[in-house]
Amino acid sequence: MSNSTHELTSVSSDTLADVGTRIRITRGSFGYSVDDLAETVGLTSDEIVAIEAGNDNDPAKIKRIAAALKVELPDA
Repeated sequence: MSNSTHELTSVSSDTLADVGTRIRITRGSFGYSVDDLAETVGLTSDEIVAIEAGNDNDPAKIKRIAAALKVELPDA
């Protein structure tokens, strides 16, 4: 993984699909597959797919993904 830090905007200020798209793009920039990310953060592949599709906005899951991808989340 890269040492760079990315920023993901607030879930409340973006549509869930936008947040999911940013997660998918960032995941890809690190070379992670859905399965890789799921294993790293302790979620299922289906949960990652749902978040990336904008169908799941569980803040705890998004925080776990953000930490794995070295993404800064704004204070909510």
